Amino acid sequence: MRPTWLLVGALAVGGCASHRLDGMPPQLVAQADSLLRPGDSLRITVWRQPDLSGEFAINPDSTIAHPLLQAVRVGGVPVGVARARLRDFFLTYEQNPRFVLEPLYPVVVAGEVRAPGLLSLPRGTSLSQAVARAGGPTERGRLDRVRLLRGGKSYMVNLLSEDQRVAVMPVVSGDQVLVARRGEFNVLRDVVLPVTSLTAAVAAILAYNRR
Repeated sequence: MRPTWLLVGALAVGGCASHRLDGMPPQLVAQADSLLRPGDSLRITVWRQPDLSGEFAINPDSTIAHPLLQAVRVGGVPVGVARARLRDFFLTYEQNPRFVLEPLYPVVVAGEVRAPGLLSLPRGTSLSQAVARAGGPTERGRLDRVRLLRGGKSYMVNLLSEDQRVAVMPVVSGDQVLVARRGEFNVLRDVVLPVTSLTAAVAAILAYNRR
């Protein structure tokens, strides 16, 4: 049974008005590089400082969930500003700190994927890569009908569109991606076989009546 929050997320997506997304809308381009916010995580690697390295969540008060790094406020600012603030903090430990900062965004990928759930994805991860990280689509998954819930709006995304910008569009923090299921309607099962059975039944009745 899938977790309740996944079902709630899926219902939230389905309940919003959808905007067909075969091309790349300007409003989504503008959101491609959002500010850091509580709930995001930071992967920090500091050279020769293992105690300061690791993956740490951003607290509700915009600080980093680490006994020492919590002195640095990173929520609500761009990644570049967060990097500068961390550098100022590391200067208290060494003269020329060397470190790598990588933001990780919480993204829900659900629907017809093999491993639905809440993922922590690096900035720059595309929608197609997010689906792949969730195990890829199932046999019933439709990559041409993927709902994207972002900023309170729902978009119908065609990851198979000729416009490659759609498939490589980066995720942002808080995205919900729902891969739709192929329709249950099957021509062979729902049309051909019933008609064949009906024809056989009629033929049997007529043959019986001729006796």
